[in-house]
Amino acid sequence: MQKKQNPMLVGQPVLIVVDIQKSAFMDDGAIPLMPGMVDRMLKARRVIDAAREGGVPIIFLQESHRKSGVDYGREMDGDEDEHLREDWEGTKLASEEIGLRDDDYVIVKRRYSGFIGTDLSILLRGLKAETLVMLGGLTNICVHYTFADGHQNDYHCRVVDDCVAGSSIEAHDAALANMEYLQHGARRSSDEIVAAFRTFSKDRAA
Repeated sequence: MQKKQNPMLVGQPVLIVVDIQKSAFMDDGAIPLMPGMVDRMLKARRVIDAAREGGVPIIFLQESHRKSGVDYGREMDGDEDEHLREDWEGTKLASEEIGLRDDDYVIVKRRYSGFIGTDLSILLRGLKAETLVMLGGLTNICVHYTFADGHQNDYHCRVVDDCVAGSSIEAHDAALANMEYLQHGARRSSDEIVAAFRTFSKDRAA
């Protein structure tokens, strides 16, 4: 069967930066991390900067849990230990690495998906978003579940495959394959996305 290749960007794009927090650079052992995590998160800055230059809205997601642990739910039933507690240094966004600004959109979430229990849907409607471009971590957890919910809410979804990292190489690869299964052409390189954001900027100026 011939696979349909969807366009890179459809309508208004929004960049969603998923959980690039200080813990990604600390490897405290609470969450398994694949090799190359730091390099991939640092590489995301180029895409973030291109979005700013192209006038593409950016939303930063931040997973954070209350000190009481009341909102962890079933998150520690698997491989993960207690993680990203609101009073831990590693829970803070990696502001310097991602170039966070005071007026940026930041959404705190208690679940893996950015859509669960947050106002992400309201913000996306306000931004008139049609294409969601995602990067960050973990590929097989928060990126994957946010992607899947975006897909089920009828957004065009793309993932920057060299700017995401998973809990293992195997899980990372499987999650990317699953996202590509949902939307052909979902997997895009940072070079492709940066070029697309620059074209978007030129198209707006025309």
